[in-house]
Amino acid sequence: MSKKSVDQIDVAGKRVLIRVDFNVPLDGSSITDDRRIQAALPTIESVLSRGGKAILMSHLGRPAGKGYEESYSMVPIAQRLTEILGKPVKIPAQSCKSPDVATAIDAMNNGDVILLENLRFHGCEKRGEANFSNQLASYGDVYINDAFGTCHREHASMVGAPLAMGNKPKGAGFLVQKEIAYLSETLSNPAHPFTVILGGAKVSDKLPAIENLLPKADHILVGGAMAYTFLQALGHDTGTSRVESEMLNEAKRIIELAAESKTDLHFPEDHICSTIFAERAGDIEVFDDQIKDGFMGLDIGPKTAARFSRIIKESKTIIWNGPMGVFEWAPFKMGTKLIAEAIAEATASGSVSIVGGGDSAAAAELFGVADQLSHVSTGGGASLEMLEGKAFKAVDLLDDA
Repeated sequence: MSKKSVDQIDVAGKRVLIRVDFNVPLDGSSITDDRRIQAALPTIESVLSRGGKAILMSHLGRPAGKGYEESYSMVPIAQRLTEILGKPVKIPAQSCKSPDVATAIDAMNNGDVILLENLRFHGCEKRGEANFSNQLASYGDVYINDAFGTCHREHASMVGAPLAMGNKPKGAGFLVQKEIAYLSETLSNPAHPFTVILGGAKVSDKLPAIENLLPKADHILVGGAMAYTFLQALGHDTGTSRVESEMLNEAKRIIELAAESKTDLHFPEDHICSTIFAERAGDIEVFDDQIKDGFMGLDIGPKTAARFSRIIKESKTIIWNGPMGVFEWAPFKMGTKLIAEAIAEATASGSVSIVGGGDSAAAAELFGVADQLSHVSTGGGASLEMLEGKAFKAVDLLDDA
């Protein structure tokens, strides 16, 4: 899946349309975490330093798709980029469909930057409509995809625009290139023992990933609420823990598949439980194996954390997607914390570790290990779909290296 990189494309004097992922968290108009902006800087600076004109486009939040909404405006991002780049980053209009956008692009000098207003102010972005795709395509001489977090989406800016650009150069930004290298290439040829850690709330979210990874992994460690569907399928008492009853047959099927494969599928053997889903209310108890009526599992127990940690430390390739419990709450954070620390320790000993975005990335950051891991993905949904073995049209459309 080796794709032409932005630095392999001549951008001097060219209008370079760059799809970035600036979907950053905001508190009012203040950016609370600019890591996604920082992650796109190498690609943007590569274009600018070589005399290109950077036209940046992104979505932000979940607007209704019926026009401009001030609370989802890209203005805070433009202001932050202006500070970082040391040059003005302007938004030409409140709509990226406005004729003022083309006028502003025509007036650009080499090394200039423009940021389009939120793509998802228009429902045609998510629908991938041809007219919108064609308009976006008309803004650029070169297309660069550096938005891994939306690579699994067949939206206008991700698929429609590069298709509409025909034979014009299309490449991967440094961030997308790095994500592909870690996720795709590691999955295709992992060093063994290869361990996958899966957590989170729902079996239905992770089932395709488990099925795809069963022939490849040596160990799959299952934690989080999703473990209780499997445990109930095995006949365990799960109390009031979250169980997807409609997924019990599928869980049994996966357990049977694992028994026929070389992969060891591991479930929690003890649980930190509470009578109420809350941080500071309810009675908290630790149960071995069977959970008493009235209690719900909110974290893996100490025996499970120790066993999972031992397996992780003996692994050469580790992929983590999903927390072991409600790690945001102090009584239920320890399982996820110990797993994060075990991954960091394995990485320090030479293992390759990949964290699949979303809650896992937030946990790695919270527990201070993010910078000790090989790669923390910027795309939760995209990384999960890559674990499922899915191809991304948004990446396939880029020029081969």
